[in-house]
Amino acid sequence: MTLGSIMIGVKAILLDIEGTVTPISFVHDVLFPYARARVRSYLVQHFNSDDVRADLDKLRAEYILDLKEGRQPPSLPPIEDQSSLNSTVAYIEWLMDQDRKSAGLKSLQGRIWEQGYDDGSLKAPIYPDVVPAMEHWHREGIDVSIFSSGSVLAQRLLFRHTEGGDLTRYIKNYFDTSTGSKMDLDSYRQIASKISQNPNAVLFISDVATELEAASAAGMKTLLCVRPGNAPQSSVNRVQSIESFQEIEVETG
Repeated sequence: MTLGSIMIGVKAILLDIEGTVTPISFVHDVLFPYARARVRSYLVQHFNSDDVRADLDKLRAEYILDLKEGRQPPSLPPIEDQSSLNSTVAYIEWLMDQDRKSAGLKSLQGRIWEQGYDDGSLKAPIYPDVVPAMEHWHREGIDVSIFSSGSVLAQRLLFRHTEGGDLTRYIKNYFDTSTGSKMDLDSYRQIASKISQNPNAVLFISDVATELEAASAAGMKTLLCVRPGNAPQSSVNRVQSIESFQEIEVETG
């Protein structure tokens, strides 16, 4: 643990979610199984909605690319009506099994989770240092943004329904992989541009060292968040680490 990690010249903070703000177990042991168990019933109920049809169009386009690249996905005929439901669910479950960062899948999962958050069956656990840190950064005029592989919808839902209350009032921007890969330095350059900050004025906090390396290459300041249950990071010695947001001392000057 590094006590009193001083970050000078920080005007904005960019946060990962899993393993940084909320335990990885919530995403993998609660959210993913929740969506998987309900995907069929959700599609039956909302099959003809414009939003779901747009997600299915994205999934069909990804399937065609999977075929071209020889990934051997389960068969997915054109999704024209509910007669293709079994094939659609089989392909979605195949994507889930691979933990694919699929735009169509992530969007559909977000819609299913929205129902769960709205009816109270889902609530996001967060680490106890998160709310005090966000309140402090807000008072100091430091903008907070999120960058996660989950869709922007899923991000907003999670922060609106945490065990610490609605935290969306502390968050200015949300970014998902439509911005780019979290391993690509250009993604961080784009984010800095979109939030109108020089990269060296942005602090990115994540539990994945390779993401931090990409952000650092783009010019951002970085901290590795080490939480219970997080995967060990092979390059941990090259990255300054924290175990709590309370260890961070931000100086904006």
